[in-house]
Amino acid sequence: MATKPPPPVTRAQAAFSASEQRSRMVLDQIEKERAATDAKTAKLKALRLAKEAEDKAIAAQNPVPAKPRRKRLT
Repeated sequence: MATKPPPPVTRAQAAFSASEQRSRMVLDQIEKERAATDAKTAKLKALRLAKEAEDKAIAAQNPVPAKPRRKRLT
């Protein structure tokens, strides 16, 4: 005699729980990627701000001479 297949409710619950597990795995992966992106963005922002501060300090030490104005001929 062949074995009886599981009732439809049991199959549906198994499929649903497998679907939930995949969804959780995807959401976990998305969260990890988001955290990595946020960390990378914070690092790049810190580097950019440090460079801008350094450039500003250099510009303050070496001011650009003003261009002489040309006289207008009328």
